[in-house]
Order: sequence, then C-alpha cells, then structure tokens
Amino acid sequence: MIQEKVIKAPNGIMFLLVLFIAQVASILLMVNLAKTGPVGAILSGLLVLVIFICWFGFFMVNPKEGRVLQLFGKYVGTVHEPGLRWANPFYSKLRVSLRVRNFESGKLKVNDKNGNPIEIAAVIVWEVVDTAEAVFQVDDYEDFVSIQSEAALRNLATSYAYDNHEGETIALRSNPIEISDALKDEVQARLDKAGVRVIESKISHLAYAPEIANAMLRRQQAMAIIAARKKVVEGAVGMVEMALHQLAEREVVDLDSERRAAMVSNLLVVLCSDDSAQPIVNAGSLY
Repeated sequence: MIQEKVIKAPNGIMFLLVLFIAQVASILLMVNLAKTGPVGAILSGLLVLVIFICWFGFFMVNPKEGRVLQLFGKYVGTVHEPGLRWANPFYSKLRVSLRVRNFESGKLKVNDKNGNPIEIAAVIVWEVVDTAEAVFQVDDYEDFVSIQSEAALRNLATSYAYDNHEGETIALRSNPIEISDALKDEVQARLDKAGVRVIESKISHLAYAPEIANAMLRRQQAMAIIAARKKVVEGAVGMVEMALHQLAEREVVDLDSERRAAMVSNLLVVLCSDDSAQPIVNAGSLY
C-alpha cells in the first residue's frame, strides 16, 4: 500500500524574489551575449527559458488541505504547510481536502434481524488522514465513502432487531449508543484502506416500513398496556399484603380464610380497576 509521505516545499515568497532577480539577470545576459555570437545567444536563451518554466512551479496550500505531488506518475510526497509554495514545475499537484465532512445516507429500506422491513438512515462524520491512500488506493474516495457507508448501514440493520421484543440484548431503537459505536466500527473497517477516519456516526432516521407500521404500533401499544398492568398488579398485591398484615398486627379484626379471600378480592378489584369503585356499605354484621 502507498502511504503518505510528508515533504516540505520551499517558501513561495522567497522563490518569487529569487526567480524575478534570476529572470532579469538572464535577460540582460542574453542581450549581452547576443553581441558575442550565436552560441552565446542560444545558451542565454535556454537559460531564460528554464527560468521562465520555473515560474510554473508555484502553488497554493490552504489550511486543512494537502497537495499530493507526482512526477510522471510517481508519488513524490504530500505538502501540508499552508501558504504559497514552490516545487518542481513538472510535478502534478492534486488538491485533497483534510476538512471534517458529513455524509448523510438516504432512507434505506432493509429487513432487520427478525425479518421486519424497516427504514433507516445515518449521518457519518469523516475526514481524510492519509492523502496518499485516499488518492491512490481507491478511484474516488468521496464516492467510496458514500457507497461503503451505506453498505455498512445495511449490514448493521440486518444484524440487529428493531426493538427488543424477543429479549435481544441490543436493539436498534432501544440502544442508540451501542448501535452508533457498532456502526462507527463497521464503517471504519471498510474505509481504512482509503485513508479515511470516521469521527462519529449516528442513526438519523429509524422507523418501520409503512406497510407494517400500523401493526407494529398496535403491538407496541399492547406491550405498553401489559407492562403498565403488571406494575399496577404488583403494587395492588403489595398494598393488600400490607393491609392484611397491619390488620392482623393491630388485632383490628380477626378474619377467617374465607373472609380474607373476599377482602383480597375486593381490594384487588378496587386497586386494579380503571374506574373509581362504587362501595356498598354493609350496615349489618360482618358475617
């Protein structure tokens, strides 16, 4: 693999002065040597031409940018120092941005681990950390990032369930932090060869596909009702137990098994009912 080699290019401002002085001196020399004969004129003319070609070696490096230098197809190195620089005029100088960039995938329709069709999208924050790999290892590193990120997102969606209905330890909706970390690792593994570092990855959209959204919504509502009922029953049983214990401890009333069962039944009905209970006062004896 071709890895980045950082090189330093001379300061362009300094070379401006040097080339200007050299260009003026070469022109004056050509004028003087032209009087001596054709040989002197040709040699001085070649010198003027060489200095003129050197003017094409200037290039600008912006902050958070790298310039990949090549000489006739051979990688020479990468310049990172910002400012006006000078290098061999025969170098090709490819600009590569090192700024942090976002990639937002479209809404992908895939099946989760349980086979349910879902819609999912993600935002990937990335940057180029190796300009040589980004330029030479892949054909188009920006296109490579987008395609591999969507492929990693599809693979992630099929590896986890949408929700932990079946007791899964990690689910797409219930564990956003774990899912984001898994997506980041998945994308990074695919983009390592392109000299790209993934900074952050987040799920930006997650929903059931429209054709099953209503059915899944009813399922979620039913599960929420069941969970709420379970809590109500647990609380009611605790309150009944506490009531019976305190009645017996304080010797308020002595209940036999049948009356205790009737009392438990009445208390559970009162505590677990959705509507307010309408009590019937027994004006006679307890028995």
